Amino acid sequence: MTEQKNGVQIYHELFGTETHDPRVMFEMLTVNVFQPGLNWRVAASKLPVFDKVFKHFDVTEIAKFDEQDLEELEANPQMIRNPRKIRAVVQNAQATLNLHPEFKSLADYLWSFKPTHSDADIIKGPLPHDSHTLGTLVAKDMKKRGFTFVGPTTIELLLVSTGILKHEPE
Repeated sequence: MTEQKNGVQIYHELFGTETHDPRVMFEMLTVNVFQPGLNWRVAASKLPVFDKVFKHFDVTEIAKFDEQDLEELEANPQMIRNPRKIRAVVQNAQATLNLHPEFKSLADYLWSFKPTHSDADIIKGPLPHDSHTLGTLVAKDMKKRGFTFVGPTTIELLLVSTGILKHEPE
């Protein structure tokens, strides 16, 4: 029998690994939506719950959630029951679908921001918290496209967690 991995293990294994899988991209976005105000381990620990309640991160299915679905999620004791964050996941799924036809998927969209010159995709030291980062640029564009809970720090972390940017702590 295989050992069931917990969310922190799953997140740790995924973090920083280059991925072009749209489902994994949305999975990492979902964790990052729930993370603000919490220790990253708290949000990551919920990955198995998120996977189940958010239809294995199938954005087409999530985008169909109605008010009853949202109320059930908000009442689910296994969830991080922040109504704004739960609703943000649904709104982000809808925004992801609206990337078509310009982009094939969330992965294609996010990878379109990857810097083209060498070493521009490496962050050395602590993750920056200023307005001159790629995370800021992507967050602004995402907000224009209808995404929510996508601030600069959240998106900078998403870009690192999906391998678009590399992080080298000092």
